[in-house]
Amino acid sequence: MNIVNKIIADIEKNNDKAVSKYTLKFDKIKIKRFLVSKKEIKEAYKEIDRETLAALKKAAENIRKFAKKQLEYFKNFEYKENGMILGQRIVPIEKIGCYIPGGNYPLPSSALMSVITARVAGCKEIIVCSPKIKKVTIVAANLAGADKIFRIGGIQAIAAMAYGTKQIPKVDKIVGPGNIYVNLAKKEVFGKVGIDFIAGPSEVMIIADETANSVFIAADMLAQAEHDVNAITILITTSKSIAKKTKIELKNQLLMLKTKEIAGKAIKNGKIIVVKTIEKAIKIANEKAPEHLELQIKNPEKYIKRFCNYGSLFIGNYSAEVFGDYCSGPNHILPTGKAARYSGGLSVRDFIKINTYQRITRKGIRKLAPIASKLAEIEGLYAHKNASDIRKQA
Repeated sequence: MNIVNKIIADIEKNNDKAVSKYTLKFDKIKIKRFLVSKKEIKEAYKEIDRETLAALKKAAENIRKFAKKQLEYFKNFEYKENGMILGQRIVPIEKIGCYIPGGNYPLPSSALMSVITARVAGCKEIIVCSPKIKKVTIVAANLAGADKIFRIGGIQAIAAMAYGTKQIPKVDKIVGPGNIYVNLAKKEVFGKVGIDFIAGPSEVMIIADETANSVFIAADMLAQAEHDVNAITILITTSKSIAKKTKIELKNQLLMLKTKEIAGKAIKNGKIIVVKTIEKAIKIANEKAPEHLELQIKNPEKYIKRFCNYGSLFIGNYSAEVFGDYCSGPNHILPTGKAARYSGGLSVRDFIKINTYQRITRKGIRKLAPIASKLAEIEGLYAHKNASDIRKQA
């Protein structure tokens, strides 16, 4: 936090000069102009292959379709009752900053997930910040509908979006995953701007019985493990045979991975837990509240309603987490570190405000004033009581 606070204070005071200084220090890039130009965006499209562009477009289509369905459930309403008109309006947040990681791996999928959802919600201005930004991430951000794309990351990007600089506009809310410094920076600027949530290392928990496929389980655990050496992988199974087979599969599949150095370290910290019943597995899952929860069990529908704490649920042997990561539709920016006990994943809800309103007539006053006056008196707030009494007497 000392490092984070120092950098944020420097950027608040020294603006773009400080952003350039820390980009050179941490990313080893000397930079004065942060914005990715229209010309550079056109060039990026030319440099990625047709198959990649087609995959991005199809993933974008699925993510957009899901976000539009979510938006349908947030509606304006109004009703009249006892001399009152009461209602709510769904109002998009105006300015959004999307942080897209660019460290160990470029994550164009995170650009699709965050920018498309904000655009569907109706946000007026959406900017992207990403360190050492790759051509494919530029294309993804542009396809998703970003208004501006900036080639900066880390603490300096979060601070710049929170306070605004000459080059980078101030936003109302910052969303997106990042490393520990990015998350601590988001925590520090919260209040000055809104944030989605503080995310820790990525997590997967797989609940399996004797009907599960150990090859699939190992593949999904390793897919999670390659994110980060601190990634969390847990298998809970009622089958000792599945536990043993998965252990063997993890070793065999790890040998073939290009990312085995990172995945190998993470998988060593993983856990395989054998339990007697699915009921015990459910209890552990609800306590741990994992980011990703996979159910590779017989008749999963029988148990679904009993799982209440997870970021996203993957039901059945073929519902691999990787599809949620990239292209099935639901958002992959999810709560970690038990935050799923009180929060869901990024959604249209994160980009809108539910604003209420009320219009009260004299008829309504006759019903409300005695209640308001009494409660104000109980609380000792006599100016409140007076504001109610005056209208009652008018």
